Amino acid sequence: MPRCPSLLALALCCAGVATAQSDRSIPLGGPATTPDRSPNAFGFPVPTLDAAERRAFSVGNSFFRLNWVAAPASSSARDGLGPLFNAASCSTCHPKDGRGAPPAAFQGAEGLLVRLGIATENGPDRAHPIYGGQLQDRAVRGRAGEARVRIDHEAVHGEYGDGTPFTLSKPIYRFEDWADGEPGPGLVIGPRVGQQLIGVGLLDAVPAEDLLRNADPHDEDGDGISGRAHILADGRVGRFGWKAGQPTVRDQVAAAFAGDLGITSPLFPDDDVTTAQRDRLGPEPGEQPEIDDQKLDRIAFYCATLAVPAQRDAQAKAVVRGAEQFTKMGCVACHVPMQRTGARAAVASLSDVVFRPYTDLLLHDMGAELADGTRPGDAGPSEWRTPPLWGVGLFETVNGHTRYLHDGRARDLAEAVLWHGGEADSAREAFRQADATDRGDLLAFLRSL
Repeated sequence: MPRCPSLLALALCCAGVATAQSDRSIPLGGPATTPDRSPNAFGFPVPTLDAAERRAFSVGNSFFRLNWVAAPASSSARDGLGPLFNAASCSTCHPKDGRGAPPAAFQGAEGLLVRLGIATENGPDRAHPIYGGQLQDRAVRGRAGEARVRIDHEAVHGEYGDGTPFTLSKPIYRFEDWADGEPGPGLVIGPRVGQQLIGVGLLDAVPAEDLLRNADPHDEDGDGISGRAHILADGRVGRFGWKAGQPTVRDQVAAAFAGDLGITSPLFPDDDVTTAQRDRLGPEPGEQPEIDDQKLDRIAFYCATLAVPAQRDAQAKAVVRGAEQFTKMGCVACHVPMQRTGARAAVASLSDVVFRPYTDLLLHDMGAELADGTRPGDAGPSEWRTPPLWGVGLFETVNGHTRYLHDGRARDLAEAVLWHGGEADSAREAFRQADATDRGDLLAFLRSL
């Protein structure tokens, strides 16, 4: 079924009684909104948690932040790291529960990971026979990581409609010191930075039928936007990860433990070590799975109950004008302003609530310039899940950088818009052709989120 054709209809579909003008009066996270705008703004619990829920949040927080160690260890509650991994803690890739960034020089790529695969003709990638599905650049003591990543950059020049020049920075990835031999032909790569975790429990609780209702895979309404849900192999709707490859917060957490930390769980009983690597790395020590359901549940609960910082300066004239430009330029077609949770939520206080994430959680073709070659599941190389926009204006405050998009290539919000292509061609061109005042207003609105 095509999406609602107007912002007013969208508001009525998602909120029942809201009008297009009143949408922005709804807090970004609904009842899960915090007023904090400090460097710790992404780390607060949902304000409506009761005492027991706050204790569960704190336990999950401790498992999220502290380093895991290789097994066997005296601290058996936190062992199982590796043998290959990218980080020793969840917070390494999500510092302060926020956004990772690509390394500035040839060094360990903390905050950035690289998916690997061998492309198939018509289906999803298959894992690389030697290096598996993810490049892991670190290893337990006495072993070597799989390879080192080098990122160079190529300047891409353009200009706005008024003649003002701009330069984009296109990353070029190279790999050195392959531990188990050259990967050979057919390798495809997918660089990814860690995303901000705020509000993921709200996104988890949006009913799948609402996401499907907003999809329009065949562009039946003729607006040039053909978002589609990522239907996973088990029939569930994907909604987390840059290509919507995981259906729930719990699945996403378990997948990150397996791929990023090399820690197995009941959901992912195998880490990303191939048969070809096992002789070099040795047998897996310790108990299997390495993290049990209880710990996994606590970490997933923590992530699902992180609050969303409130919009800042919402009534400033530039921000109000920028919100109008956001609609006028067509950004709302994919960055859908409002969603509503259903009856299933991490905590009862987040059930049946309206919030403003600015995402439809659908896959969209973003054009050849953003394609990275990988095809996980049913998501094509140029297809990306619309990322929520809440928190994008706080990256510099929380994480000390302003890097955007799936690989962090965009050095600011203007570059992020200018990299858009495919279904977003018209929105990008509307921004590029706009005068400096309208461009500035749009950016002011985005920085307020």
